[in-house]
Amino acid sequence: MELDWRSFLLLALFTFACDSRAAQNDPVTSVMWDYYHERLLGGEPFVFDEKVTLSAPPFAEDARQVPIQIDATALKQDVVRILAWAELNPIPQIVDFQPGEQVLPRLAIRIRIEQATPIRAAVQTRDGMWHIGSTQIDAAGGGCTAPSVVRAQPGWEDRLGEVLGKRFELEDSSRLRLQVSHPMDNGLISGIPEFFLNQAQLRDANGNTLATLELFPAVSENPTISLDLKDKGSAELWLRDNNGNEFKAAL
Repeated sequence: MELDWRSFLLLALFTFACDSRAAQNDPVTSVMWDYYHERLLGGEPFVFDEKVTLSAPPFAEDARQVPIQIDATALKQDVVRILAWAELNPIPQIVDFQPGEQVLPRLAIRIRIEQATPIRAAVQTRDGMWHIGSTQIDAAGGGCTAPSVVRAQPGWEDRLGEVLGKRFELEDSSRLRLQVSHPMDNGLISGIPEFFLNQAQLRDANGNTLATLELFPAVSENPTISLDLKDKGSAELWLRDNNGNEFKAAL
């Protein structure tokens, strides 16, 4: 029994040392990594990995509409899940993206940020390891608590759920670039409750799911999303918001 306890202690010390070395390799300055590693990744094994490219502007000119792109294609076909969050946002989570075999692990989306913050993209591979891409965005701030632009536009309710999109041919895929009319209210504006798109699925012509996305209120108003498909066949985007409204668009 004594030997078992010694083995356990040695294993715990080794794990702590590995995690400490990994934290020291963090490419951005962060006081919140340990918290999000536990909260969102369940404390599971991770590595800061240059194969996960997280692109964003160094300064957010409009903190309500900040473009980011996550590219994990360097990890080949091993990607099963991608999480993204802004560490210092009042509502940090951005997206939970699960690409199927016909969708590349590459995603572009526009978000809101409240202040200068590290942005993370955690990419899980089939072996359970999380590969972390990181970047830092500077900002004047206020993107999450600014008044809604969409709600100030007359007739926005009539356009709710409209999808504008186009398909572009790339060397390795075809890109779907979409904009969805929705206020994406995050509940931080006085008197306006949460009202946002929280579920999306990309489906093929037979109704089979190609990719799923869970969206969070950190996503910008009238969200813009880009997805890359290997298959050049027809597709359909299905969306639902937290009030139960459902929308579809053929692509």
